[in-house]
Amino acid sequence: MKHASEFEKPILKLRDELDELRRKQATKPSEKLAAQIVETETRLHKTETDVYSNLSPWQRVQIARHNQRPFMLDYVRHICPEFIELHGDRHIGDDNAMPAGLATWGDRKVVVVGHQKGRDTKENLLRNFGSAHPEGYRKALRLMRMAEKFHLPIVAMIDTPGAFPGIGAEERNIAEAIAFNLREMMLLKTPIVAVVIGEGGSGGALGIGVADRVLLMENAYYSVISPEGCAAILWKHREHAPEAASALKLSAQDLSKLGVIDGIVPEPLGGAHHDHATTAESLKAAVSEALDHLEKLPLPQLLEERYEKFRRMGAFTED
Repeated sequence: MKHASEFEKPILKLRDELDELRRKQATKPSEKLAAQIVETETRLHKTETDVYSNLSPWQRVQIARHNQRPFMLDYVRHICPEFIELHGDRHIGDDNAMPAGLATWGDRKVVVVGHQKGRDTKENLLRNFGSAHPEGYRKALRLMRMAEKFHLPIVAMIDTPGAFPGIGAEERNIAEAIAFNLREMMLLKTPIVAVVIGEGGSGGALGIGVADRVLLMENAYYSVISPEGCAAILWKHREHAPEAASALKLSAQDLSKLGVIDGIVPEPLGGAHHDHATTAESLKAAVSEALDHLEKLPLPQLLEERYEKFRRMGAFTED
């Protein structure tokens, strides 16, 4: 297991022990080694179940950031038999942190937009670590309007620590680009499903997250600020990020209880990075099920329910 988090170290140790026993058994087979292999496999399964069935919010954040977790284009490759990427916002240029295009989702034609991270330094520089510039959000909206024009549903895959906060992004009006998307997505006359597949950070996530159905992968997170950012503000030190993660209620499980999201997409034991193909099938099924329902709704009802969905958030009563 590469890039193991601290809480996964006991699992990694047992896997190494198991690999060593199997190597020995392959060269010099014995009943004693066979028994040790069975015993280690049992301990490994129990440890994995114990660890991954009781994850804290901070541990889920670590899984959401795992380097080998499937990214947006990984899901596109697994799910979409056809994908034609389209480029440019028709104002400034293209943004590699926000791929988008026309695709088939099962037997359905859709427009797909999303954030894309990289796995090594070169790819992360190309993708700007998944933090989109203003032109990324304007490109996404351009394609969403195309989807509306041709009566195609929209699938948005969110995976960003936040929109890019650099000087250039500010000069090109990143806040306005996100705010404009929020307004326009609320009014788009076509079904929209958004899925947080990894990190769902701040306005960078919301910029493509106004949808009729908002889903979260089981180990993704969705938050107004990163745990480290929250800890730096409230506790004056990033070492309090685990406490901040719990306080922020950013996990799929907490957000489902609060009514902020509409569903949780299951992942394999230990996280999506352990089995890309199985996770992609779960994502494909969840989005297809949501679109099956949304496409049956009359357009005025679709828009009214979308509006009411977001108006309900944060509403509460006091005795």
